Amino acid sequence: MGKLGVFSREEVCKILVRNGFVEVRRRGSHIVMQKKIENTTITVPVPNHKEIKKGTLQSIIRQTGIPKGEFEV
Repeated sequence: MGKLGVFSREEVCKILVRNGFVEVRRRGSHIVMQKKIENTTITVPVPNHKEIKKGTLQSIIRQTGIPKGEFEV
């Protein structure tokens, strides 16, 4: 188990796209990504910052269900 890396908004969005998410809008300081699964939709806001803070990244991981390993260094 590695350490969570420091990721930019572009890197986080690329990982989400690889896992089936699509960008639905960009407004203000957030990029909103969504993934449709069966009868539900997962919506995840990604801060439009150069570096995503560790706690925010952990929240994105928890909301999306993507394995933590994809965000480790």
